[in-house]
Amino acid sequence: MQDEEIKKESEKNESEIDTTEVEEFEFNEDGEEDLKKTLKKLRADLKQAKKEKEEYLTGWQKERAEFANYRKEEDNRRALFSEAVRERILTRFLSVVDSFNMAFQNKEAWGKVDASWRKGVEYIYSQLHTIFEEYGVKSVGEVGEAFDPNIHESINVVETEKKELEHTVAEVIQKGYKLGERVIRPARVNVYEYKEPN
Repeated sequence: MQDEEIKKESEKNESEIDTTEVEEFEFNEDGEEDLKKTLKKLRADLKQAKKEKEEYLTGWQKERAEFANYRKEEDNRRALFSEAVRERILTRFLSVVDSFNMAFQNKEAWGKVDASWRKGVEYIYSQLHTIFEEYGVKSVGEVGEAFDPNIHESINVVETEKKELEHTVAEVIQKGYKLGERVIRPARVNVYEYKEPN
């Protein structure tokens, strides 16, 4: 029973193949193959196939270029997101560094702290700075440097009679920081302003 079904299916497939082969050829009224018409039909089919091939190739190349652009944009988006997250995390730790700096500012009180405890706190502070350095975070704002509104935020003006000190940093109220070349927090400073002596 199964053999008969297989035989019928095979005959059916052969008859379909024969039909497609017949469609490729043109015949005249006598039932003979008309070679000119067949050749003309084959050329038209070839021309159509070439046209479709070009359309498919152009479409494929366009899709490939669009996908390459999409991947590049996605990589850029991921890099920007990663950079933003890193900046946000590092910025959160700046308040911790500020707390350390405030503790160290009062030298007299800091000197009275137990030596082993002070050494431990200073070690933690140095670890924090090492991590900042690894991520490219650098402090900005030093006494004596020229005031730059790109990295400094002026809090107050300090009058001076020394002309050479004009528009330089008189005091750093709060350190600023850069991540690479981008300022993530400007330094808060007091700035000298020259005033002629009376």
